[in-house]
Amino acid sequence: MADEALFLLLHNEMVAGLYRAAEQGEGENGRCTTKLESMGFRVGQGLIERFTKDTARFKDELDIMKFICKDFWTTVFKKQIDNLRTNHQGIYVLQDNKFRLLTQMSAGKQYLEHAPKYLAFTCGLIRGGLLNLGIKSIVTAEVSSMPACK
Repeated sequence: MADEALFLLLHNEMVAGLYRAAEQGEGENGRCTTKLESMGFRVGQGLIERFTKDTARFKDELDIMKFICKDFWTTVFKKQIDNLRTNHQGIYVLQDNKFRLLTQMSAGKQYLEHAPKYLAFTCGLIRGGLLNLGIKSIVTAEVSSMPACK
């Protein structure tokens, strides 16, 4: 439980620190999101290496995505993805109805505009993990109601 609290506090401080620096003229908001995404990318690569060292090879993309939704997500966020959908043409939608990094924010609509900056690290995490598993991808996040995200 303590490690979960530390991760949440570290993540919140990374986001706040980068955006605080941007407001003081040391960068711009678009670069902050890119920086958070690239941090997550590197962490995702490392975590996937560690998590898959003793597992058998995956048969296809769907097996990889199931691994991401069950094992990877459970290890990082302490719960499985709530829903995985695909069009069987390479597009996958992962839905978390109570995303840990957004649960501390109020569910009001005024916070919807701030939600994407709290998802950039996670997008990088997934993209880095997928790349290490052999899948080049584009990962985006969407929040239509707090604390759910796709």
